Amino acid sequence: MISRPLACLAAALVAIGLGGGALAVQPSPSRAAVEGEAVAIFAGGCFWCVESDFDGVPGVTRTISGYTGGSLKDPTYRQVTAGGTGHREAVQIFYDPGKVDFEGLLEVFWRSVDPTDKGGQFCDRGDSYQTAIYVTSPEQRRLAEASRNRLRISGLLDRPVVTPIEDAGPFYPAETYHQDYYRKNPLRYKLYRYGCGRDARVQDLWGEQAHRGIAKH
Repeated sequence: MISRPLACLAAALVAIGLGGGALAVQPSPSRAAVEGEAVAIFAGGCFWCVESDFDGVPGVTRTISGYTGGSLKDPTYRQVTAGGTGHREAVQIFYDPGKVDFEGLLEVFWRSVDPTDKGGQFCDRGDSYQTAIYVTSPEQRRLAEASRNRLRISGLLDRPVVTPIEDAGPFYPAETYHQDYYRKNPLRYKLYRYGCGRDARVQDLWGEQAHRGIAKH
């Protein structure tokens, strides 16, 4: 199994340069929605994978990996994954409401994670890898709670849905080397995702509904 910490370490070494070069200072991705965009925030375990999945949803315009839900300002990956900050790995998902709505994104979210696991996701364990939905308005909360209730009574899953719905707070973009990781490091990413058992578990849990709504996966 390829451990994610080792994959992250490899990415960090690439970012700083194996020859001892300094880390290039790069601006954080924009967190502001532009005209015509709306935003959803989901935590679904490894943000590399959540980003990759939602980039494959028609109507999604861009995604940003980051940290949210905790009390520490400007947390680092090392601090978050060490535990104790209260943050989860999460992804801001910017989308065109004329092509996909929040309810549609919720349906994709549920079917790309294990919402019955309160200890993390797949091989990644700990609070920072727990699932969560962060809502930005009363309407998003209403839709998220209704979607979760439908799932709970549907009988589709054989264990209780434990994913919390929380009010969105400050969102801190992750380090530059985490953004679009699956594009920058496709082999490392594929090895990690396969080794972590993410797709196998989602397929086992959801069957024909697994990854529904994702055009490319």
